Amino acid sequence: MRPGSSGGEKNRITNAVRAAFKIINLKTGRNPIEVLVRAVENCAPNEDTTRIGYGGVVYRLAVDISPQRRIDLALRYIIKGIQEETFGNPKSLEEIIADQLIGAANNDSNNFAVRRKQELERIALSSR
Repeated sequence: MRPGSSGGEKNRITNAVRAAFKIINLKTGRNPIEVLVRAVENCAPNEDTTRIGYGGVVYRLAVDISPQRRIDLALRYIIKGIQEETFGNPKSLEEIIADQLIGAANNDSNNFAVRRKQELERIALSSR
């Protein structure tokens, strides 16, 4: 068994994110933290649905999302997009992280996190 809960993964991922920030700076010429903040803003959904049951019948109702949950969902979507893209891809992890963050910051509809946000808001819109 590896020592600690991460077993060395935290250091590897920290170095990968640091290298990805350098790639972002070279590709865009912008501050990588600014790109990260824009990515989180563009991937954070405004509305979600919740289940409400009346007499055995379940309805979906659109509700606003709290600010902290918006950030949590945005980061989850970005990470999920990075995970899906790295699987079977010859590109390095650093390049994929940089591409995903740049795509999310530019509100690119081909980006996984932006697509998930749009899908969640579309479902919430239809259940108003």
